[in-house]
Amino acid sequence: MMCWAIASWVLLVFWASSLWVGGLLAVSLGLAVAGIGFNLTHDANHGSYSPSSRVNRIMRWSIDGIGGSSYVWRVKHNVIHHTYTNISGADSDIGQLPFLRLAPDQPRYWYHRGQHIYIWPLYGLFAVKWQLFGDITQLSIGNIEGTPLPWPRGRELVGFWVGKAAFVAWAIVIPLLVRPVWEVVAGFAVASFVMAFVLAVTFQLAHCLEEAEFSSIEEMQQTGSTEWTRHQLASTVDFAPSSRVLTWYLGGLNFQIEHHLFSRVCHVHYPTLAPRVREVCERHGVEYQVHASVWSALASHTRWLRRMGQPRHVLHHQGTR
Repeated sequence: MMCWAIASWVLLVFWASSLWVGGLLAVSLGLAVAGIGFNLTHDANHGSYSPSSRVNRIMRWSIDGIGGSSYVWRVKHNVIHHTYTNISGADSDIGQLPFLRLAPDQPRYWYHRGQHIYIWPLYGLFAVKWQLFGDITQLSIGNIEGTPLPWPRGRELVGFWVGKAAFVAWAIVIPLLVRPVWEVVAGFAVASFVMAFVLAVTFQLAHCLEEAEFSSIEEMQQTGSTEWTRHQLASTVDFAPSSRVLTWYLGGLNFQIEHHLFSRVCHVHYPTLAPRVREVCERHGVEYQVHASVWSALASHTRWLRRMGQPRHVLHHQGTR
């Protein structure tokens, strides 16, 4: 993934001589950077990239090199998302208001009725905010969905600023030294859009579908605690488990159930774990949720977005939660 990204960047900045070649290389760069996020960043920050904690610490900086923050990611993803999966008011991954309503108890606005149509191009825009000022804004606020997020200190603080500087250098400054401004802006926009779209859709297909269960802090307070393992199985869905190419590119994140149950296990083992997890679920009468293809999962996600955009009286009439 690193070689793919470096080769795409070098060719885009120093070699591309036509608009269509530049466009293809920008798409390639966006796909490669997303691949780094799936395969290096994700495992390393979970401590599952290598048996060596030192290697994991080194490789987790890969997200800082592509514009994010490993420090913020570990709080937002490892602590919050993996603990409070699909719980409104706690899981920041589904707290995408005002543009997107993903859970039944979230407030609905009139424009959500069209969210299953307008959201697709918006999925490609989140990276610009994330890469340029999103992490700094989140740290300034000091919390994520109520979970404290203090400013990093020591090595983490140095890594945070060095990572931001390194990203701006390779993504903007160096290209500006050899390319016209409009080419740099266009290349950055295309690569950023492709990366963001692939990342966003992949994570949405794991949790924001018709089959996944949603709850809220208030609901859990009323009904009592749920066993963590059962909650993860109810709120998570696998997709396209038989696709070797997709499994390679997504770093095993199409096996999201296995990842949530065994986040400290390297993703290369998920295809082997999946049938065993499924067998145990069947033995204990717990539903194991999986879509056979990406297209089936995309269709389910689209239907869920459409349902969440409907007025409550329509949902009640349709018998939808």
